[in-house]
Amino acid sequence: MNARDSVLIGVDGGGTSCRLALIAEGLRHEVRLGPANASTGFEAAVATLSEALRQAATLARLSPDDIAGATAHFGLAGVMNAEIAGRVAARMPIRALTVTDDRPTTIAGALGGGDGTVAAIGTGSFIGRQAGGTLRGIGGWGFYLGDQASGAWLLRRCFEEVMLAVDGLGPKTELVRTILAAHGDDPGRIVQFSLSARPADYATLAREVVGAADRGDALGMRLMEEGTRYIRAAMTALGWQPGEAFCLTGGLGPAYEARLGLQVVAPKGTALDGALVLARRAAEGGA
Repeated sequence: MNARDSVLIGVDGGGTSCRLALIAEGLRHEVRLGPANASTGFEAAVATLSEALRQAATLARLSPDDIAGATAHFGLAGVMNAEIAGRVAARMPIRALTVTDDRPTTIAGALGGGDGTVAAIGTGSFIGRQAGGTLRGIGGWGFYLGDQASGAWLLRRCFEEVMLAVDGLGPKTELVRTILAAHGDDPGRIVQFSLSARPADYATLAREVVGAADRGDALGMRLMEEGTRYIRAAMTALGWQPGEAFCLTGGLGPAYEARLGLQVVAPKGTALDGALVLARRAAEGGA
């Protein structure tokens, strides 16, 4: 069976949502469910992926054998090494399955086969560059050790500054007052939130930081500048050159566009499109 006849499956799984696309007989079927981060919630991610496959198979009227014979690429947040990728693959009913982090799928979707740099800034973050067929990435190490400039990182940093302000070690700006009000003006509730919150929980209030920065709030502006400096430093480290294609993706990408002051090109596709591109390449390679 060649790639055109194969059932192709692509997944873009992140800290906020999981999207699955299935192509069969020339038709594309999509399913969107909750988070699928393989590090911060492995069993939950497996359950989400299994349910997404079930729903997509129902939409496409495919049997379990059809799904087992598909060619698939899953790009998941939290896949930090081959061991985690193998654990995910072992729980899925697909024989020809490649599991990676979400960097290859994002870059394949945004750039296709061309050279350029992608800054993916959503719940998490990473910066990647494709040049001469070689791919390099920076970041993507997860919420606890990285994800600088991301939505989850922005609010966690904001919470740090809020607590400093509560202790009299920083100014109580509009943003500080807004965050405190959202937690009943009780710093203890912020601490309780932090003990159990997942990256997606933090990211839900990230827009408060962006909005405050846009209104001239000193703390919001400082946090957005921290994120901007990180993106610029990562691009420099990857060897990005002026004039080379630069894509900003993710829910917070637009918030950084003006601050970076760089010409941004629209991505050719999404990370979900990229997962399908990689699945098709694998199918063609095995034909």
